[in-house]
Amino acid sequence: MQTVVKINEIVNNFAWGTFGLILLLGTGVICTLMLKFFQVHRVGHWFKKTFGCMFKEGRIINDAGALSQFRTICTSLCAVIGTGNIAGVSAAICIGGPGAVFWMWVAAFFGMMIKYSENVLGVYYRRRNTEGAWSGGPMYYLQDGLGSKKHCRWLGKLLGVLFCIFTMLASFGIGNMSQINKITINFTSTFLSEVDRGEFMGRPVVDWWLGVILMFATAMILMGGFRRLAIVSEKLVPFMIVFYIVGCFVIIIMRINRIPEVFASIFKFALGPAAVKGGATGTAVQIAFNTIKNGCKRGVFSNEAGLGSSVIIHSNTCVREPVRQGMWGIAEVFLDTMVVCTTTALVVLSSGTIDLSTGLAVQGTEDATLVAGVFRQCLGRPGEWLVVIAITLFAFTTVMGWSYYGAKATEYLFGIKAAKIYRFVFILIIVFGAVMESNLAWDISDTFNGLMMIPNLIGVLTMTPLTIKLTKNYILRRIKGQDITPMLSFDENIEKDALRAIRKGAD
Repeated sequence: MQTVVKINEIVNNFAWGTFGLILLLGTGVICTLMLKFFQVHRVGHWFKKTFGCMFKEGRIINDAGALSQFRTICTSLCAVIGTGNIAGVSAAICIGGPGAVFWMWVAAFFGMMIKYSENVLGVYYRRRNTEGAWSGGPMYYLQDGLGSKKHCRWLGKLLGVLFCIFTMLASFGIGNMSQINKITINFTSTFLSEVDRGEFMGRPVVDWWLGVILMFATAMILMGGFRRLAIVSEKLVPFMIVFYIVGCFVIIIMRINRIPEVFASIFKFALGPAAVKGGATGTAVQIAFNTIKNGCKRGVFSNEAGLGSSVIIHSNTCVREPVRQGMWGIAEVFLDTMVVCTTTALVVLSSGTIDLSTGLAVQGTEDATLVAGVFRQCLGRPGEWLVVIAITLFAFTTVMGWSYYGAKATEYLFGIKAAKIYRFVFILIIVFGAVMESNLAWDISDTFNGLMMIPNLIGVLTMTPLTIKLTKNYILRRIKGQDITPMLSFDENIEKDALRAIRKGAD
């Protein structure tokens, strides 16, 4: 076991260390520069084509094998908005200080263009499977995009296979057991702390029952297919986001006088807590790197920009314009990090549990229960219940979203029949997530998360010239009104069908 831990630490430090951070931020900076700060320069346009049409044409389905824009973004947010938006933010602040929030923003700003590029490439290289549904994701633009370059066919295929292996393995950890474990711990400690918990096989009976209930609830949704998952997401995601944000704003308003000091501390400690005298260990450079690492890492863990995972869902959109779906990637990162994560950060930093003069957590502060403690302090027991319910919803929807990621990765590796077997196994191990004790499973799945990022970002970087061409083509046609031939798909037949649909006004 010690050998496994050591190996995991080495690989994790590679994936999430200096190399990983340079690759992540470097890709974001290059995409932002090459696309001329699209997220800022075209902010009015992408906002209008995403949030602005969400409840209008965004609900229209013009493709029998696809989802509406609204259902696509809700299904994607299922996996994207999770415990990272609550526990992940508080952990980043406790470890890296208030400055970690600044680096979350930096990672999100550049991450907008990474996710934009991922979605553009995902839609451009998607294809229909034998059941008539769309299949897309990094494995396809690695195989057909990178693989189309001279002497890179084997490399594109290899990176696509590696991405799918890492995704499938990560889905069992970060996307399943760790989320279920978080639900069980929070739910039992809040609502069932006084219940006679007994024991079965060394674990509380209540935990086993919760695992079984969550397993059947997940099975009811997943066995209904991707369309049922999309329908549940459409109903659940908007509610849980509004539910949580309203609760956060109530607390922020209660402590509005501290908000200026909170923002000052975020910028003051952006390069790491300077208060070595206050108890921090290590050199100033190490502290600064720790702040940057935790801010970027938790930002990616939350919004998934760079992992390439959410593009698997975005590729199911009925939108035929790759750039149109790319703009939804920008909107998704904005909502996840700039809105949800920021509200969590403001709640935590205004609570008094973080010393804003030193940037260090007050002694005895536990990041896992920090947000729930703040809500209880301000709103009493109902406030704590609100956070636990929010974590439960966030974690449960993450499980649903990751089940689709893993199924599509399995489909790419072994075919559609194997994907059905994968879903069955995925549902079964939910029970083990509810009763597991070790943090090793969390650490290993976190490593696989980081390993997913590497082949995906290599694909995004090498395909940047194509992303620029597709973006220019869209701008000339849709914004400047020039009559030029659209670039919609790498496949001639798919492109012809998309052109016919656009000419009929179906997109």
